[in-house]
Amino acid sequence: MFTGIVEKTGKVVDIIHEDTNVHFVITVDFVNELKIDQSMSHDGCCLTIVKIDTAKKQYVVTAMQETLLKTNLKQWHIGYEVNLERSMKMDGRFDGHIVQGHVDQTAVCTKVVDEKGSWRYYFEYEPSKENITVPKGSISVNGVSLTVVDSENKMFSVAIIPYTYELTNFHHFKVGTIVNIEFDVFGKYVARLLEQYFAAK
Repeated sequence: MFTGIVEKTGKVVDIIHEDTNVHFVITVDFVNELKIDQSMSHDGCCLTIVKIDTAKKQYVVTAMQETLLKTNLKQWHIGYEVNLERSMKMDGRFDGHIVQGHVDQTAVCTKVVDEKGSWRYYFEYEPSKENITVPKGSISVNGVSLTVVDSENKMFSVAIIPYTYELTNFHHFKVGTIVNIEFDVFGKYVARLLEQYFAAK
């Protein structure tokens, strides 16, 4: 379980293919605080740490084929900057929203607007009955907890302040960038309950 508050970005330094799995070697400066079997959010995708090399400040996570198909991990490359968040601590403040680390689908950046003090990013996605947005609702984009600004059929926008722009990989986003999105878990439950309710009538 995560909050969508990115701690730092890491960098992909190697990619190793093994059958249908892909091992990503990532470097970040808090490697010495990590543990084998620990879950960590990578661009909003929960992955398990399988190997650690503190001397090189590197660790390894493995993505199976299902994960590669449903996320933007298949487009990661050496040098790619990835948003990282360790799992939520129960004794701390809850600053974002509940993010499970289960990517629902990817979205494509369709427009970036410099608003002279912030940036507005527009994304388009394949709509479904459960994957919905509402104005001022919560959404996770590459693991970043954000508030929806515009909400339309298969499109939404978010506003990014300079701090978030610099801390996360949002500063690399441009038209055509593919991102991981996780819709608000409460919204998904409400949508499913309403679907079942009307189906039973």
